[in-house]
Amino acid sequence: MLSLGFSSCYTVGKLLVGLPDRKVGPLTFTDIDRDYHFVFPDTSEMPYYRQLRQEHHLNEVIKDSRTDREKALAILSWTHQQWKHNGSNQPSKSDAITILKEAQSGMKFRCVEYGIVSTDALLAVGMKARVLGLETRDVETVKSSAGHVLAEVWLREENKWAMIDGQFNVMPILNGVPLNAVEFQRAIIDKKDFKLVNSQGEVSAKAKRSYLNFVPPYLYYFDVEFDVRQNIAKADLHKEDGKTSLMLVPVGANNPTVFQRKYPMNRHVYTHSLQSFYAQPK
Repeated sequence: MLSLGFSSCYTVGKLLVGLPDRKVGPLTFTDIDRDYHFVFPDTSEMPYYRQLRQEHHLNEVIKDSRTDREKALAILSWTHQQWKHNGSNQPSKSDAITILKEAQSGMKFRCVEYGIVSTDALLAVGMKARVLGLETRDVETVKSSAGHVLAEVWLREENKWAMIDGQFNVMPILNGVPLNAVEFQRAIIDKKDFKLVNSQGEVSAKAKRSYLNFVPPYLYYFDVEFDVRQNIAKADLHKEDGKTSLMLVPVGANNPTVFQRKYPMNRHVYTHSLQSFYAQPK
């Protein structure tokens, strides 16, 4: 077993009726489950990613970036600047080209769309990235606000996954090392002196407090798609055990099957394994 954090709980804010429990604590995972196959596109000549790259001048966005971390931060901040957050609006299609076109007409979107755009843009410039869904421990029983969406990107020089949140324009870093979402949760619980950064450097103390007043309860369940390719027929997407996504579940927690009391969660394979969830992309 791999235990993350101390036994004490870290509490943010007050419990709100109908909203998720704000109390968070240490999570425990196992080391080894099995190897899952994740599909990432070769985007150099795929029409969708070529169009996204050219229409939005993504090579210009990363032109001064020398490392994967610098590229990820450039795409992160660029994504954050494309529209103002609105938690109610949805695009007509869930791909970056559509989202950005509708944002240019004045529409504003949710955290979901920041996750999609940052992921697609990173893929379009030749990096490995994935949309990361986060859910609270009481995802099945609360009425609203049970989930948040961001992205993770593979940094080749550092040989690890790093979390980026386009809605808030932050990447967490501890002792100079970018953190994935589970590592970030542990850093919060252990009260480590981590930083939140973007392409402009470290964010302000006020911005950090604001983020920590929001994100901790969502760092409980974690899920990603097995196949991140856009413009692929659903029938042709890679699946494992007939399912399209992998959910990382803390040891001792239930495998959630319903979102906010009424929306079925039936597309997940469940694992307790950090090693499986954070495998190096091929």
